[in-house]
Amino acid sequence: MKSWIGSSCGIVALLACAVTAGCVSKVDESKSGRTAAGGTTGGGAKAAGETTIAIDGSSTVYPISQAMAVEFEKEHADIRVTVGLSGTGGGFKKFIAGEIDISDASRPIDEKEKEALAEKGIEYLELTVAIDGLAVVVNPANDWAECMTVQQLNQLWDEGSQVKTWKELDPSWPDEKIQLFGADTDSGTFDYFTEVINGKAKRSRTEYTFNSNDNVLVQGVSNNKFALGYFGFAYYAENTDRLKVLGITSADGKAVCVKPSVETVEKGEYTPLARPLFIYVSKASLKRPEVAAFLKYYLSEAGQNLVADRKYMRINPTVLAEMQKRLDDALAAAK
Repeated sequence: MKSWIGSSCGIVALLACAVTAGCVSKVDESKSGRTAAGGTTGGGAKAAGETTIAIDGSSTVYPISQAMAVEFEKEHADIRVTVGLSGTGGGFKKFIAGEIDISDASRPIDEKEKEALAEKGIEYLELTVAIDGLAVVVNPANDWAECMTVQQLNQLWDEGSQVKTWKELDPSWPDEKIQLFGADTDSGTFDYFTEVINGKAKRSRTEYTFNSNDNVLVQGVSNNKFALGYFGFAYYAENTDRLKVLGITSADGKAVCVKPSVETVEKGEYTPLARPLFIYVSKASLKRPEVAAFLKYYLSEAGQNLVADRKYMRINPTVLAEMQKRLDDALAAAK
């Protein structure tokens, strides 16, 4: 397993020390739409003297960055923060092209993306900002499944899977076709889910409905009795009246039918579907005072409160202090 936040802390330390959480904003933006925190479409004319911070990427991190943008703009009327949700891979593509200042990511940057940035001469800073659990959900009318094993998820989602009905996963379940919903291939959620369930990132069956906007997936599962899908826990937490979450039994059998929650994720009990979340910022953008101020807010206590408000888990104080120092050092070097 990769190290998720650099040389000094790994996933176990992050999950063991996460703390409390709260609720996520629903969003209706299209896959590629960039929306200003204030609700207007990005790309419009700037107000006189206005500066813009452009963010795009993970749909999982989107509610956090959107919340940060809304609160930050309240204190900085002359700064406009636009936040898009083109998926982690889509965000990195825009980051490499120099189109955005900050890339939201639900997985670490991969080697090809690092090489592409190096070729463009773009240096970047990686910051861990929150912890998330992936939820496997079904329709509330599903009265047969309460738990699935990692092996069953692999049987269902692995590349070349021929599983079509619930009965094929468990003889006691109905002989009805499973309607599958999940992340698209540009998504960090897709990469993480496929790596821990199928053994290799991006290895997946292709016969399912995919989208980078998790609200579309929520709607799909909530409208079909025999559906199953996966996405970030925060989107389930905002839609508990429309969805039913399944418990997961880990491959080693140590975690038996554990459902995702703030408590199970922070205690490291919800395995293997828990992961850290990141933002990446161009070091060239760090020279801009408005970007520096926004990032400091992102890593502040107020920022971590917003993480919790959106039903994500805070990073532990030790990791937060490391991220703040990492940012301070980078800002000092950028002067």
